[in-house]
Amino acid sequence: MITVDRDLWTAETRRGDNGLAGLRDDWDDLYARCASATPFQAYAWLESWWRTYAQPGALRVTLVRHEGRLVAAAPFVLSRRTGATVLTPFGGALADFTDVLLADDVARPAARILARALLLDPGWDAVDLPESRPGAATGGALWTTWPGRRWRMPASLCFELPAMPMDDLVRSLPAKTRKTVRRRLNQLARTDVDVREVTPGRAAPAVAELLRLHELQWRGRGGNEHHLSPAFAGHLTRSVAAMLARGQAALLEYRIDGRLMCSSLMLIGRDLVGGYLYGADPELRDRVDVSTMLMNDTLPLAHRLGLPTMSMLRGDEPYKLRWQPRQARNERIVLARPRRLRGIAYGLRVRAWRTAVHTVKEHAPWLRTVRNRARRGLGSSR
Repeated sequence: MITVDRDLWTAETRRGDNGLAGLRDDWDDLYARCASATPFQAYAWLESWWRTYAQPGALRVTLVRHEGRLVAAAPFVLSRRTGATVLTPFGGALADFTDVLLADDVARPAARILARALLLDPGWDAVDLPESRPGAATGGALWTTWPGRRWRMPASLCFELPAMPMDDLVRSLPAKTRKTVRRRLNQLARTDVDVREVTPGRAAPAVAELLRLHELQWRGRGGNEHHLSPAFAGHLTRSVAAMLARGQAALLEYRIDGRLMCSSLMLIGRDLVGGYLYGADPELRDRVDVSTMLMNDTLPLAHRLGLPTMSMLRGDEPYKLRWQPRQARNERIVLARPRRLRGIAYGLRVRAWRTAVHTVKEHAPWLRTVRNRARRGLGSSR
């Protein structure tokens, strides 16, 4: 524990495997005061992920308080990577956005105390956040206050739309696309799909049905095998139940003639609604355009909640382009411990690797063409 300014500021780093215990209320309060917070920084999501994928002895949660109130939180996992000991964020590959939480009203001083607290904790060489969203705390206040070497590199591409009623989006589309979308919306209306929102009490069976439909949707066509694992099912069941209760998620079920044909999970952050995972019975595609059906509910949900953005989350799949979205490029941010050669070497290796990937994309565009053709044949894994 460190104390600054006569106990006005305190900070600690928890190392025990139960380091998240007892933090739910304080964490939720901080989440509500951090404008850049995404669903992947919500306590329910993080706590469930740690319970599912915990690495004993690896937890590091650094907390900063001002006058007793939590104003910064940074949950990390300690791991070995290419000769360095690295702090990586909770969530792993399941998190489309990785970040720390900083209260908006004291973001700069809280970031300064957070950096100091991290550096007082021994045993690591670098911090690596692979998917920092534009406007994130990591790339803002924490970046500007970090005293050591630091790198920011392009990461995943996300597509976004400004939240609006569906009719407004359709009117904004090019004429040919607009005609196609209107035809599909008319087809959807004629099909008489019954859309229902899942309540927190029904989260467990509803998540099981979502994953069943997701598996059915991808059977024999590849997809993300991790989404079919028992571990992921456990994590999603726990986290979604809590997030539904807190307004941090919405789960919609689509029925035709009483038969469940599709389920769609949306995660809700401070300024966005993101389409995270869906599953659709293959027979549904013979009756409606599934992408249009999901957009018809996801985009208006963001608008009704007063949030500015509907995010398609990570991935530049061509099918997303029909909606004329704007691009939002995540960044990979690496912060090296000052005067720690292993941390500096790690940051330089990550930058070299990213440069090599960019070079391949620039000089071997045919690889991207092959990938996009494969994706067009398969659709989205979500």
